[in-house]
Amino acid sequence: MDRRWLFAAGDLLASLLVGMLAATAAWLIVWPGANMWAAMAAMMPLGMVIGLVLFFPIGALLGAQEAMIPAMYTGMWAGMVVGMMDSIMELPLRHAIEMGAACGIAEIIFIWIANTILRGVTREGKAG
Repeated sequence: MDRRWLFAAGDLLASLLVGMLAATAAWLIVWPGANMWAAMAAMMPLGMVIGLVLFFPIGALLGAQEAMIPAMYTGMWAGMVVGMMDSIMELPLRHAIEMGAACGIAEIIFIWIANTILRGVTREGKAG
């Protein structure tokens, strides 16, 4: 993953956008009292599809390899989490969007840490 600050900012903003849109879609579809497991199972692929659709404009700006996994991973988690939460209790739209943004932030931190660990230490002694 690129270490330039503008790329990092774009990566974070893209994850926030995908998370918030996937959470909004889950909030619109799932209702309180719905089966929690069915909501999770339905919102996971829906969130991934939202991430895939948003990948195309995001990938044009950030690069295909760097944008696809974070976009789909964020969509999957935001859809699952908000879908399950909305099936348990009445969830205001604002809270659903905040939870989607939180999923986007948590996911991008996870991706960057995992990428750094997987790359390991280079010959020059630098991490990732």
